[in-house]
Amino acid sequence: MTDILQDAASSAAMLQQELLEGQSSDGAWRLCAESGVMSDAFLLILLQSLGRQEGDRELIRRVAARIAAAQHEDGGWRLYADQQKGHLESSVEAYYALLASGSHDYGDPAMVKARRYILSMGGLGEVRAMMTQVLLAMTGQLPWPRALRIPVESLLAPSWLPLSLFDLSGHARAHLVPVLMLSSGSFTLGKGRLPKLEELIAGEERSFRLPPLMPEPLAGIVNALATGHSPLYPATLKRAERYMLDRIEPNGTLLTYSTATILMIAALLSVGYPPEHGTITRALDGIRSLVWHYPQSERSHLQIADSTVWDTAMIGNSLYESGLPTAHPALQNAARYLATRQQTVEGDWKRRNPDVKPGGWGFSNINTRYPDIDDSTAALMLLKRVAGNALYWSPEAQERGSNWVWSMQNRSGGWPAFERESGSPLIGLIQFEQSAQILTDPPTVDLTARTLQWASQSGAPLPGWLAAALNEEDGSHPEMNAISKAADWLLARQTQTGSWLGRWGICYVHGTGAAMTGLLAVKAQRSAAPLYRGMNWLLSVQNRDGGWGESCSSDVAGEYRALGASTPSQTAWALEGLLAHPHAPQSEIERGISCLCSLLKANDWRSRYPAGGAFPGHVYLDYHSSRYIWPLRVLSQYQKRYGGKDN
Repeated sequence: MTDILQDAASSAAMLQQELLEGQSSDGAWRLCAESGVMSDAFLLILLQSLGRQEGDRELIRRVAARIAAAQHEDGGWRLYADQQKGHLESSVEAYYALLASGSHDYGDPAMVKARRYILSMGGLGEVRAMMTQVLLAMTGQLPWPRALRIPVESLLAPSWLPLSLFDLSGHARAHLVPVLMLSSGSFTLGKGRLPKLEELIAGEERSFRLPPLMPEPLAGIVNALATGHSPLYPATLKRAERYMLDRIEPNGTLLTYSTATILMIAALLSVGYPPEHGTITRALDGIRSLVWHYPQSERSHLQIADSTVWDTAMIGNSLYESGLPTAHPALQNAARYLATRQQTVEGDWKRRNPDVKPGGWGFSNINTRYPDIDDSTAALMLLKRVAGNALYWSPEAQERGSNWVWSMQNRSGGWPAFERESGSPLIGLIQFEQSAQILTDPPTVDLTARTLQWASQSGAPLPGWLAAALNEEDGSHPEMNAISKAADWLLARQTQTGSWLGRWGICYVHGTGAAMTGLLAVKAQRSAAPLYRGMNWLLSVQNRDGGWGESCSSDVAGEYRALGASTPSQTAWALEGLLAHPHAPQSEIERGISCLCSLLKANDWRSRYPAGGAFPGHVYLDYHSSRYIWPLRVLSQYQKRYGGKDN
């Protein structure tokens, strides 16, 4: 056995051992889905606006400690390590939250530096991210921007109108409905209890200075929409309230998102709910359940959502691929847990997919009505692999899950995350930074590619009725099935450089590795030349140390931007694509494996780089599970390909 094979085996064994020791008693893996300071800031400002409770004092102290520790020498905060100029919105959120928490005073040196940094970036008026604008506007720091003063009734219109609430993505709806309720009235959250930020306003203009982001005709429509409410306004406000209440999960959160839940609490307060109302107290308990307490640390973090289902399904599959026998208790317990999380409640996805029973999985542990493709295929794959004839899993449940995934394919051939065929040309009416990617749920390269990987291994054929329906919808040739349509869609998304853009991971490295793996898994026709181009692109951006690292700035720039360092997850994504290709050079693969092993041993900032995509330009995720999932998969694949190790 070569030294590199020995290193790969040793690193894989280390990851296996850590995972087996970290599994919860119910079979799940619970690791942090860490983001920047936004959710922490929302939490601290909400708690202060409600009047700090004695029971929350320790929580407030720990969350404030995390925010304070993330401040940089220049006084600002960043979304990711290589964000050279820092991030205005994160800095405003952090400054506001630290003052609101009582942990810092205006005159503290850290606050003076933060103030100087924020003003150097233009002050509050230059804030462009929607969530930061909402935070400032709903607490009375600045007036609501016109772009968010669209009357509630304009989006709660019937779904057959040109612009409906259900043209937006589910996570956008969960956040926008309470926002529009708040912006439609005169309510101010935390009035008299929160610090004023007048010192952060540069110049005399007390408003957001947004440049025009839309053509004149659309700007005129927005202005018209923002002029007032129809006579039905009270009734539509009630419908907006009902929309939220109908989507509360068993733990009290709105679709499991902590940030949407905080906005829901504010919106309910704005229409007269008292703070002690049961819906609000349950929502607060649900938010507290999403707080991650760092081991051996005095810091805590409010996750936007917990990633328990994703982590459990993906870790289980990685352990299986690393050689753990199907009867191993860790795999059986993980599969048993996932079987209990299959959804049986009809969610909003049903509007455009009415003929299919529920059967998918969501991202979070308490998620009963918002399934997504990625979690569903990961869960189905593990259950197919290890459940067998176990009593906890039935052929009927397997069929429901498979049918749900197949039915969610768009007519174009790609898979979206949450709802098929969503979107409207008039979504451009709602304008804020990166709104197009946040508001819509288009099919994406990474999800479509991973669905192809599932299809190649699941043994679940496309139901005949669905194949016929898909062909009838777009008039395609009868033999054009779902897999070939998806492969063609993927091939058409390759960029001129040879790369593919991923949505839920950063960014071109993620998309290219996923696309190559998915296309090769189904042996896609007419893919040889594109796959060679993809392989060559990955090799062209390989770092000197043998690994791969891409900056989060690629996400907004729309082109590949090198990080200048290698990260474990991105190195593993690239290696997965190369290992799938039969002609990838072994020497470069082994350089990558050697780098990956070194990164895992170092376990430094590169392992914590937020390579998970969320809200472009404002939220990126460091999945703590990514240290395990992707490296363990490719280390196992490398050993099987070059070490003669049996499956």
